[in-house]
Amino acid sequence: MSDKLTEIMAWKRREIAPLLRPVAESELAGLNAALPPPPAFAAALRRADGGLAVIAEIKRRSPSAGDIKAGASAVDQARRYQAAGADALSVLTDEKFFGGTLDDLGAVTADFLSAQGLGPPPPLPCLRKDFMVHPLQVLQARSAGASAILLIVRALADAELAALHAATQAAGLDALFEIHDEADLARAVAQGARIIGVNNRDLATFQTDLSLSERLIPQFPPGVIAVSESGIATAADAARARAAGADAVLVGEALMRAADPAALVAGFRSHV
Repeated sequence: MSDKLTEIMAWKRREIAPLLRPVAESELAGLNAALPPPPAFAAALRRADGGLAVIAEIKRRSPSAGDIKAGASAVDQARRYQAAGADALSVLTDEKFFGGTLDDLGAVTADFLSAQGLGPPPPLPCLRKDFMVHPLQVLQARSAGASAILLIVRALADAELAALHAATQAAGLDALFEIHDEADLARAVAQGARIIGVNNRDLATFQTDLSLSERLIPQFPPGVIAVSESGIATAADAARARAAGADAVLVGEALMRAADPAALVAGFRSHV
C-alpha cells in the first residue's frame, strides 16, 4: 500500500472507530427490504447502445489536485451531470481528504427521488466513493440511497474484503472493486467481483498512466464489467480506455472543472 493510501486508511479507521458496532447481514437485509430499491449500478454501466458508460464524480478536492471546485453544491453538480447524459454518479463522502460528506450522498439521492414523478430523465445510480473498512459504512451507504460502494483491494485484507462484499450483497448494493496491479486483480476475482475498476493513478506519486488499464483490463474474466478510473480528461483518453476493453470510465476532476459537462461527456463517447 502506498504511503498516502496508508495515511488515508489509518485516518479512516480512527474516524469511524467511535461509531462502530456489530452489523449483521440480517440487519442489512432488513434495511434493504424496508427501503425502495436503488437504481441499478451494474446495469447502468452496460449501455443499451453498446457505448462507453460515464460515471461522473462529485469531488470538491483531492490530495493530488488540491481544491477542484470548493464549495460546490453536490445536488447542483448531480443535476448538471444528469442533464449532461452521465450514466451513473460517484459521490465522494470523505471529508478530510476530498471535501465530501455522507450528507452529500443523501441529498443527491433524495433530490433524484423527489424529481422522479416529474418524468425523465430517471434517477442516476450513485456510488458511495469512500474508504470502506467496516459493514457499518455499507449500512450508511444503503440508508443514504447509494446503489454501490467502492472496495479498494490493496487497502483491505482478504477477510475484510469478504466481509464487506457479503455486507454489500445483503444490503442489495453493487461493489466496485478497485485494483492497481495483477495481484489486486487476482484478489478481486477470488472474491467474485462483478465490477472491477483500474485506478490509473499511482497513489504513491499521484501520476496517472492509462497503460495500466490497457495492461490489466484484457486480463479480466469474461463477463466482468470493466471500469477505467482516473486520468480520463479528453475524448482521446476515453478512446484508449474503450479500446482496452473498458465498459465505463469514471471521471472526476475534468467534469468538475468543465464549463460544459454535456460536451465533455459527448466527447468521451464520440470515438467509441
